[in-house]
This record gives sequence, structure tokens and C-alpha cells, in this order.
Amino acid sequence: MQLRLGLTFITLSVLAITGCSTLGHKLAVNNGSLDYKKATTLEPLKYPEGDQVRPATPLYPAPTIDPLALQHAPDFENQKGNRFAMPRPGEIVANRTSAKQGLYVRPTVLFDAQQNPLLKVSGKPDTIWQYTLGALNHLNYQVTDQSRSKYQATIQGNDGTYIIKLSAVGKDSTIVLFNPDNSFADQTKAKALLDQISQNWPA
Repeated sequence: MQLRLGLTFITLSVLAITGCSTLGHKLAVNNGSLDYKKATTLEPLKYPEGDQVRPATPLYPAPTIDPLALQHAPDFENQKGNRFAMPRPGEIVANRTSAKQGLYVRPTVLFDAQQNPLLKVSGKPDTIWQYTLGALNHLNYQVTDQSRSKYQATIQGNDGTYIIKLSAVGKDSTIVLFNPDNSFADQTKAKALLDQISQNWPA
């Protein structure tokens, strides 16, 4: 009797562990482990004029990474793309550039009902947002402020200051340019910048 109960308990334990593992993989919740991809560059600390301070040298200076290098970097993430996933011992994680090229094709410039230009592209919003920021950096636009809760950033270039926003619905994302007061940016200037982003798209 005890042997039978022991075997039943072991069987149930194995099934529970396997089931939880499989269910956890399918229902993986975003735990913030990929938030490092949204990191922004901050300006060096500025002191009031006339103050005498010791020179500050960063202990861990952040390296400058070419946005195109993202194409050749391996993706350490789960299948849903919302959590960091460590590869198994001996597993070689190749870059997924060829697979992504079918998903992150060059954005297309479209127009809404009021003829305001927008970029449309399919894929994971996190990756699209990183590609967008990479293209802006290549175009010498500086990100002066970035939202931590949504895909929105204030950018500054030679032609002025804008707010760029990404909205995702399913697999499709749209990128729109606004003025600092949240009105739509000038259509001619917005189309010119969105065209440049499309032309400098890493994928």
C-alpha cells in the first residue's frame, strides 16, 4: 500500500513539474529582464558655472554601439520575446537576422485621413523601437527625453524638436511625428524625416 502511494506521489510530482514548466513557458509574463534594451544615453553631469569640483570619471563608461551591430547580435530571449532566456549548456545561439528580415522589413511611409505621414512596419515593438532610435542616432538626432512606460521620445535635430511615438496593434506598428505640444508635425518635414528613418533602417 505504501509503495503504491509512493509511486503515485512521484508520478504526480513529475507531471506537476512538467506541466508547470510547459505552462510557464507558454504563459511567460514580462519580468522586465529585457528592459536594458530600452536604456537611453544621459548627458554628463553639469555643474554650475564657477564651482570648483574634482573631475568626474565614469567608473563603468557605456560603450558606443553601432545600431547596425544589432543585426548580428544573438537574441537571448524566449519565443514570446518578452523575457531574457539563457541558452542551454552547449547551445549555440546564432543571430536571427535572416529570420528577422521577413518580419522587420523596411518601413513603408503611409498617410492617414488628414494626410499626416506615418511609418508602418511589422514585428516586435521593442525591436522596432530600438531600430527607430538607431536610425535617428545615425541621422544625428539626439534623444533628450524618453518615456519608460511607452514608446515615446523627444528628439532634437537641426530642423527642430519633435516627439516621436510608436503605436502597436497586433504585429503592426506605426510611427508618427508630433510637435512638442502634441500636435501633428508639419507634413512636409515629418515625411522627410520618416523617409530618412526608412532609408536608414538597419534591417
